[in-house]
Amino acid sequence: MRRREPLGEGGAAEIQRLRLQLRIQAAVIAAQQVEARFREERFERATQAARMGLWECDLRTEALRWSGGVYDLFGLPRDRPPDRRSTLNQYVPTSRSRLTSVRAQAITDGTGFTLDSEIVTPAGQHRWIRLTATVDRQDGVPVRLFGMKQDVTDDLLLLERTRRLAECDSLTDLANRAGFEARLRDPVAALLLIDLDGFKAVNDTHGHQAGDQCLRETARRLRLTCRKGDLLARLGGDEFAVVVERPVSPEAAALYAQGIIDALCRPVDGDGRRFPIGASVGIALSGPAPLDLYACADAALYAAKAAGRGTFRLFDAAADPPIRSAGITGARAAG
Repeated sequence: MRRREPLGEGGAAEIQRLRLQLRIQAAVIAAQQVEARFREERFERATQAARMGLWECDLRTEALRWSGGVYDLFGLPRDRPPDRRSTLNQYVPTSRSRLTSVRAQAITDGTGFTLDSEIVTPAGQHRWIRLTATVDRQDGVPVRLFGMKQDVTDDLLLLERTRRLAECDSLTDLANRAGFEARLRDPVAALLLIDLDGFKAVNDTHGHQAGDQCLRETARRLRLTCRKGDLLARLGGDEFAVVVERPVSPEAAALYAQGIIDALCRPVDGDGRRFPIGASVGIALSGPAPLDLYACADAALYAAKAAGRGTFRLFDAAADPPIRSAGITGARAAG
């Protein structure tokens, strides 16, 4: 057996130096681990406060990885690995369809996307999330999607409230002129302009409170009479409008107008009094040639008022003369 030579002073010092270096390295590693945990906890708190989280999807296996914030957004326990199929089922049908389409296009093009989608948590709570995604490629092949998901429910609700305040009539809760004009920028089938008959007399004789009561009752009756999907608006004073979404024939538009007149011609009861009001309606139908529907409906309304009120007139650019009423089949028209 070979005898071990005792270390000299130089060898012992080298060992001491190496031990000290190892202890320093261990302390540095421990400090880095503490710092990493601190940064991770700080990031988790920050994302939780911002109601957001990070996510990624392996496109080869469809496996998902989420940060804690995404689990919280979807209302799922953090100890259960996320499953893409069940996660997709939390999106409402329209959002799910849109997400599937945008995601597929992004993978094909290799571009990212940002999309607002509506989800439903297991507890039945509806939330809007803003999803951002980036495509990661290897050798030109998409292999990963990653990005961020953030709860934007409150932001969108505030935006909707702001929009409603800007486009809603506070007295009747119908669309106001701004909302009406915004809708008319897109194609519509027809426009009905309504002017209350006898409103000025009620307002002048019984005061603005009685006038406001008549306006609110008019809005209520219009909601009951008009078709679902058509935009109802108060344009100001005693003028209302119905924007017709689906195509209608002149005969159907005339019947629609007559139904509105019948609904609005009944007196309004309030505070033990009866306020007699009625309505005149001007109709304009869209056609192959571009028309200023508002100007056409306004001309028809003017003709209806001139014909004795309580009736309608229809502007049809294809007819001669363009403003008519009595020849419309099945409609009762005065004048």
